[in-house]
Amino acid sequence: MGSPLFILISYTIAIFILLTLHHYAGAGAMELKVGDSQGWIQPPQNQTTIYNQWASRNRFHVGDSLWFQYNNDSVLVVDKFDYYHCNSATPTAAYGDGNTTVRLDKPGPAYFISGNISHCMNGQRIVVQVMAIRPDFYSHPPESYGVAVAPSPSMSGSPAVDLGSLVLASIVVAISVALA
Repeated sequence: MGSPLFILISYTIAIFILLTLHHYAGAGAMELKVGDSQGWIQPPQNQTTIYNQWASRNRFHVGDSLWFQYNNDSVLVVDKFDYYHCNSATPTAAYGDGNTTVRLDKPGPAYFISGNISHCMNGQRIVVQVMAIRPDFYSHPPESYGVAVAPSPSMSGSPAVDLGSLVLASIVVAISVALA
């Protein structure tokens, strides 16, 4: 076995690396290509649910982006009613450049349809369920409507702990192990 100082330094470095990896594994927004390799097209006959099946295979968080790639078509951001009725008259936003990226900026459902009504009726529409911002190990609990949420054992996600406290605790544990 090595000297107590060597063991202390080894444990501290290992814990710091693990904490750093954990921090970066859950952070960062993602850009997802709608429809994967086929892009945003009118679905083949009898495959009208392909986009919602694609959405069910993915997780969407606030800050992520949807990338729509298409030809001779458009993407409309709509509300729930317009989504179910393929109503293109009052979109929240409309895009027609063939290469559209839409940032998901709030939690809850987000509805998208093709601007071509027959394409929409044939299944070229998608609803994605956007979750809160990706959990960050070092962040504090989210705020909602300007009121801070008190941490509690029942909150989902990681506890709010700063890096200094974790490193200090790691050093104390490493010293205890080294001296034992």
